[in-house]
Amino acid sequence: MLDKVNKQGWRQVKFGDVVRQVKERVEPETSGLERYVAGDHMDTDDLRIRRWGEIGSGYLGPAFHMRFRPGQVLYGSRRTYLRKVAVADFDGICANTTFVIEPKNAEELLPEFLPFLMQTDAFNEFSVKNSKGSVNPYINFSDLARFEFALPSLEEQRKAAEALELFDEQSGAFESLIATARQLQRALSIDHFDADHPNRVSVANVGTWHSGGTPARGNPSYWGGSIPWISPKDMKAAELGSATETVTPSGVEAGSKLMPADTIMIVVRGMILAHTFPVARTLVPAAFNQDMKALVVSDSFRPKYIQYWFEHSAERYLQLVSASSHGTKRLESDKLFSLSVPAVSLDEQDAFIAQIDALRQACHQAEQRRQDALAVKRAFLNGRLFSEVGE
Repeated sequence: MLDKVNKQGWRQVKFGDVVRQVKERVEPETSGLERYVAGDHMDTDDLRIRRWGEIGSGYLGPAFHMRFRPGQVLYGSRRTYLRKVAVADFDGICANTTFVIEPKNAEELLPEFLPFLMQTDAFNEFSVKNSKGSVNPYINFSDLARFEFALPSLEEQRKAAEALELFDEQSGAFESLIATARQLQRALSIDHFDADHPNRVSVANVGTWHSGGTPARGNPSYWGGSIPWISPKDMKAAELGSATETVTPSGVEAGSKLMPADTIMIVVRGMILAHTFPVARTLVPAAFNQDMKALVVSDSFRPKYIQYWFEHSAERYLQLVSASSHGTKRLESDKLFSLSVPAVSLDEQDAFIAQIDALRQACHQAEQRRQDALAVKRAFLNGRLFSEVGE
């Protein structure tokens, strides 16, 4: 599969010499088609269309009138740095800002080879460089057509497409494994936390709650120390061992609070609460700001058990979020403390934690394997096969 590439018979061409933009216009309501694909239905570096909308389920807008067919390539012409290239496997409609592309001659450029060409770094860099506008940059097809590359022979195209499809299949298998593990994790959490436990404890009483703060920004002696200072922008992982900003001991005393490792951090104010309920557990002692609440769990609970309960309860907490007079989202303390946690033995907590940890580890390993497969694909795509693209 990774034999030496034979570049005999390759020739330099322009993108517009071998592909065309398909402009088949239809009216969504009378087309007889059922699905439409918008820009946010396409994922970065993923050739599969995994989501779509149903025509007739809501207002589409006048831009949605371009028909696409199975096998054609869809390319997001807005913000092309997002690398949105997908291959249609059903009939549908997209907006005119999504280019529908196909080879001019399948005996010159194989349809199955085209999307991989459009995933190369050289193609993406050309597209970004030639885009217009700053707020919402876009590229015209006439500009994209000027991209030059070395077109492999049909035999090399066929061999390369088969190899690259295998990489994508392998990546897809790991994605399926991750999805299955996450579904099982969700099912276990529902089965455990939503069961009819005889004893429950109010969230207010599962430990000691603390509020944070921000040391004066104008005092340099407060900032740049060795103590992580956690704010909502750091809450992107389940475990936190560091933060974007750090403070000194005097900074903690002047405006924040130092919490021990295994503290549960929760965002209670910020626009992120419009769609996400961030929860994390610290791995090291850390300070935190006023948009957060910190919980030091009592001896009756394992910190990780409480963390998993908050993650499980995220959707319910999002329903309790309100907006301040100036629009900022917030979770009031009475709402935060309105739910209750199962009061089960530490042995039962440990058993549940072990199950969830095993599934999380499986997800992590599968994601690592998926990233490895993608890295090999990128190396083959940009290094060995298309090393001459754009030259």
